[in-house]
Amino acid sequence: MAKGEHISMSVVRRLPRYYRFLYDLKENGIVRISSKELSQRMGLTASQIRQDLNCFGGFGQQGYGYLVEQLYNEIGHILGMDVLTPTILLGAGNMGRAIANHMHFEQRGVNLVGIFDDSPQILGHKIRGIEVLPTERIDEICLENKVEEAILCIPKEAAASMVERLISLGVRGFWNFSHYDISLHYPGVLVENVHLGDSLMTLSYKLNTERQ
Repeated sequence: MAKGEHISMSVVRRLPRYYRFLYDLKENGIVRISSKELSQRMGLTASQIRQDLNCFGGFGQQGYGYLVEQLYNEIGHILGMDVLTPTILLGAGNMGRAIANHMHFEQRGVNLVGIFDDSPQILGHKIRGIEVLPTERIDEICLENKVEEAILCIPKEAAASMVERLISLGVRGFWNFSHYDISLHYPGVLVENVHLGDSLMTLSYKLNTERQ
């Protein structure tokens, strides 16, 4: 696939799900699977799976199916899982700690190299074996590790100046829990926004619709 080729984001957002399902298949010793069998496991149509994967090249053979480990590795390569991106986490409160402790970063292409917070109650503590540092040391850590990605678990009002600072240090991507609209102010920056409240309200909508 040529860099910059237009792939629908709806397709891209399904890739991590393929990756998870293929990992489970691989761990269970399944060597080969057809698009029909994969569709039954994932709740998609076989046609949808073939169309999605054809966006990135032909991985299967008609009448033979897909080699599970090979497809798992190919999708991992497409997602960038074979290159660990130097990443920092800002905000070591409840959410930041939960993300740091429970996210399998290395399996998702992330090398967490720094955690930052300015709360005296948190500074100096170790999370995931990483000491929480004051934000005044962000420049040092970013430049030393060539950080490209930041996880924002800080209040919206604190994010504005911090994002500008991080971009000037070479950060190109943000996993954003802060509710600060980075894309509005920096349209060229790569952002994945996480709005847990939106997800919960979507579930509430579904439940409310079923009640009617």
